[in-house]
Amino acid sequence: MTRRGSRLGTRRAMPWIVGAGLVVAAGAVTAVTPPEQALLDPFAVSGSVGQTVTARTLTATVVEVARTERVTMPANEWEAEGNWVVVELAVSAPTTEVGAAIGVASLEIDGRLYQASERPPATLVGTNLRVGTDTVGMLAFELPDDLRSGSGELRLSGRYPTPELDDVIAFPLHLDRVETTSSIEIEQPRLGKP
Repeated sequence: MTRRGSRLGTRRAMPWIVGAGLVVAAGAVTAVTPPEQALLDPFAVSGSVGQTVTARTLTATVVEVARTERVTMPANEWEAEGNWVVVELAVSAPTTEVGAAIGVASLEIDGRLYQASERPPATLVGTNLRVGTDTVGMLAFELPDDLRSGSGELRLSGRYPTPELDDVIAFPLHLDRVETTSSIEIEQPRLGKP
């Protein structure tokens, strides 16, 4: 083959090479692009039990986590039995009290999501928070009877049930390591230190 024929063959092959390169590049971009729904997902701000974590709308510290088969509120003459996880928190507003509250508290365990129970007459969900002063209270999660172990996280977010492009506080929890007690009294939220 002559030099001229070699150049002609290269010129004819060039569009195919460029086209194949573009197809590979498009495939790579498609593979690394998150799904449309993920583009609006919240950002997790993580911490461990006992550590204070600050997000845009909340500052929170998990004081204690316990499991029980009975939760009570003697002042309200209320009690319930079941498989409960009770979390004591100290929460406050980081910068402003306008709209400052836990809007959604959920416990994700092994891919399943459980919302904080609305059954106890007192809960931290919806309690107005203050800047610079902790509100100490409890969240109670009623789990299925057969759910006794597993790993997951406690998630806290502001007023909106689906915080798009906002942050969510997340604390990892391991049910196997949580202390178990026979009964827990749910306390009314109060201002002050734990």
